[in-house]
Amino acid sequence: MRLFKMFATALSVAVLCMLAVPRAVADDWTNKKTVVTFSGPVEVPGVGAQVLPAGTYVFQLTGSRSNRNIVQISNQDGTHVFTTIVAIPNYRLKVTDKTVITFRERPAGQPEAIKAWFYPGRQWGEQFVYAKSRAVELAKETNEPVLDTPVELAAAPVETLTMAPVEAVSPAGEPVELAQVVEPPPADADSAPVVAAALPKTASPLPLIGLIGLLSLGAGLGLTLISKRVA
Repeated sequence: MRLFKMFATALSVAVLCMLAVPRAVADDWTNKKTVVTFSGPVEVPGVGAQVLPAGTYVFQLTGSRSNRNIVQISNQDGTHVFTTIVAIPNYRLKVTDKTVITFRERPAGQPEAIKAWFYPGRQWGEQFVYAKSRAVELAKETNEPVLDTPVELAAAPVETLTMAPVEAVSPAGEPVELAQVVEPPPADADSAPVVAAALPKTASPLPLIGLIGLLSLGAGLGLTLISKRVA
């Protein structure tokens, strides 16, 4: 009987461990959690011209399922959130296996302003939206249109940010179409996915289900043999 209990306990632990690993992979794929190190100061959307000093930061989605993705930038251990940003999907033709962050060119001596963030293995990235007043200034400085919102980014809760209207402003301070800022997908591309996208092939639950089935079958046979010996 003691051998029977030990076998049952070991089987339970093995199954729990197998279930936990794919879940961790799936979570990272869903919220796009990424550790980024900047060698110099970087401007990010926030209060006015909010600048992060050189250092290591964590980028991740908050889990919004709307077409307004919400990105949070925090310190490396996640104990402090520096800014919460509105973003909308942006498309890229070439997928990379590394994180890509693009910046707006600024005059010499000024920190680069973050523009978009692409997670490894995905064609859809996050194009960052700046507060209206700052977007107007950035458009003039960089001579290119910038996404903006009239909502006060620093004061608004996440629920409000998911519904925030997003516009675009030209270097002349005039409103322009979002298509002039966000790269439209080719005609044969899939539609923009929601944040809770399908798991990558490496995190597919199908192999796990099959393996658990085999383990269960083997466990049943093993328990039958043990029970017969004990009897």
